[in-house]
Amino acid sequence: MPSQKSIQDYIRTIPDFPHEGIMFRDVTTLFQDPRGFRLAVDQLLAPFVGERIDMVVGLEARGFILGGAVAHQLSKGFVPIRKQGKLPAATIAQDYTLEYGRATVEIHDDALAPGQKVLLVDDLLATGGTAEAGIRLVEALGAEVVGCAFVIDLPELGGRARLEAMGVPVHALCAFDGH
Repeated sequence: MPSQKSIQDYIRTIPDFPHEGIMFRDVTTLFQDPRGFRLAVDQLLAPFVGERIDMVVGLEARGFILGGAVAHQLSKGFVPIRKQGKLPAATIAQDYTLEYGRATVEIHDDALAPGQKVLLVDDLLATGGTAEAGIRLVEALGAEVVGCAFVIDLPELGGRARLEAMGVPVHALCAFDGH
């Protein structure tokens, strides 16, 4: 009987993308494999089964794919956090810092209700800037992030420590060294 593949086995690494020296961790190969995708979704939600979660929030863009699937499995609604200017109704915004500058993400101003418990989902945790911005948006609407779930953690970049310092538990399915 063949051994079961790990999450890492489904992830393709592309050297020098988008810049020289970056090892891009491509989760599209995970998504396209039905067993891999199912394994990832099941493992992302496993620590949160039985906890009160009212809504799943996904960060653009791969967090939409994962978050939507997790929300479906938990029988919860899904809320996207998008890049600035992509949502059609009234929004609130949060700026954050990238390696190469600044960016802004937004959420509809009526997407969450005060007191709701939220699970934030994305594919990759690097420096934690995007996730921190997402957490701040959720909190600005009066909701609470009870945890963050990621497929990949890049521990050397410090994102986990950044989010945990905010008091938010972090769950990651695998880790890769380097950038």
